[in-house]
Amino acid sequence: MLVTGAELLQDAHKKGYAVGAFNVNNMEIVQAIIEAAEETNSPVILQASQGGLKYAGVEYIAELGKLAARNANVPVVVHLDHGTDFDQVMLCIRHGFSSVMIDGSRFDLEGNIAITKKVIEVAHAVGVSVEAELGKIGGTEDHITVSERDATFTDPEEAKRFVDETNVDSLAIAVGTAHGVYKGEPKLDFDRIKVIKEITDMPLVLHGSSGVPDEAIKKAVSLGINKINIDTDLRMAFANAVKQFVKENPDNIDPRKILAPAKAAMKERIVEKMKLFGSAGRA
Repeated sequence: MLVTGAELLQDAHKKGYAVGAFNVNNMEIVQAIIEAAEETNSPVILQASQGGLKYAGVEYIAELGKLAARNANVPVVVHLDHGTDFDQVMLCIRHGFSSVMIDGSRFDLEGNIAITKKVIEVAHAVGVSVEAELGKIGGTEDHITVSERDATFTDPEEAKRFVDETNVDSLAIAVGTAHGVYKGEPKLDFDRIKVIKEITDMPLVLHGSSGVPDEAIKKAVSLGINKINIDTDLRMAFANAVKQFVKENPDNIDPRKILAPAKAAMKERIVEKMKLFGSAGRA
């Protein structure tokens, strides 16, 4: 069933677990995510990034997500990841997304609050939940790149003001993760997560979580992270499975047979993540 991000994340916030948000680009990825969610009885978030929307089109992504949600026996959110402007967010809402993110982190605090409030005014009026971001997460997410120099951790006092003034449903915070493939092991600022959780008392989001060690993820969840974004791990599972199949079957030209191992590999990784996040059995 299709639900809002607020519905899922408030339960996670109250009960101390995290919901996985997995980026989708095509049918096989959607199927892998839903099959994993049903196998583990886990709520789940299907999310589309800028690149995903450009690749497949908002109509295809929206209809794939809504169809999957209607047929699933677990709660499913269809979410816009890193919406960068008001018009794009409104387009996704019009096509039936149940949750959107407005990423105003490129603005100063005042500008971020202003654009977030503008989105929330419309989204909440039509029953759509909103995620925002405070602080700048390093790395590359599609065409958005933040250098290590420009990455800034979320200030707890600014987070409190931001939440109070915007009435946002969930907040993505910068605490040491990065988008893309890590060159070394990421070091999360657990004390910062704890303080922000205490001062805001709301669902917190961890972006750039592929490649973060399992123990660090578990600790982050125990301190108040309730939504965890995963993309790179799925891409790697997909690509490695396709490469292996083609190597072993160089004459096979059937897309269904080429993509089947990739779908299975992604599902395996997603199941692992759902168990790690604590969402298994929560649907």
